[in-house]
Order: sequence, then structure tokens, then C-alpha cells
Amino acid sequence: MQVTVTGRHMAVSDALRQYCVEKAERLPKFLDRVQQIEVVLDGHDGLHSAEIIVRSAGSPPFVASEQHEDAYAAIDLLMDKIEERLRRYKEKHRNRKHPPHGPAERAAD
Repeated sequence: MQVTVTGRHMAVSDALRQYCVEKAERLPKFLDRVQQIEVVLDGHDGLHSAEIIVRSAGSPPFVASEQHEDAYAAIDLLMDKIEERLRRYKEKHRNRKHPPHGPAERAAD
């Protein structure tokens, strides 16, 4: 999985870049086969906006954006939003015709 952090109209510090990478590395637990994550940070007129693009095999790209006065808060809000989108997508596309059988269900058969 490749994580890219870029900045528009602002320089991205090493601490902010590391924070983005740490948060982005949690996303594969919500959706399998994540190939690339791109985080774009933009600072304009004291307002920080963060945008994320998650590319995964077999699904369309997931895009989310968030704005806040603090860059770290914008990233936190952004990650909450994209995690929810990935969770909903996975739940929606899960195979419901053949649910997994546990040991308790096999014993009852």
C-alpha cells in the first residue's frame, strides 16, 4: 500500500506528514485490497482543508474532504468520514446469500 501526502499552498511538516501516514495506515482494516492512499492538505486564509483519495482493487475510488481551522483536526474529521464510507461500502457489498457458518450452526444441522 502506498501513502502519498502532498500540500497545496502550504508546506507539510514532517510531524504532520507522519500523522497523516499513521492515520492512513489504519484504513486497510476497513476495506481489503487498498492499493493507494493520497492525502492532499491545503492551507488558505487560515482555514485548512484535507482531502483523501483511497484507491482499491475492484471498487471505485473513495474521495472525502474536510475543512477546519486546525490541520490536525481536519485530518481527524477526514479519517472519521472516510472510515464510515469504507465501512458502509464493505457492508453493502458483503455476500449475504452465503453467510459464514460457525461451529454452533454446524452442530445444529
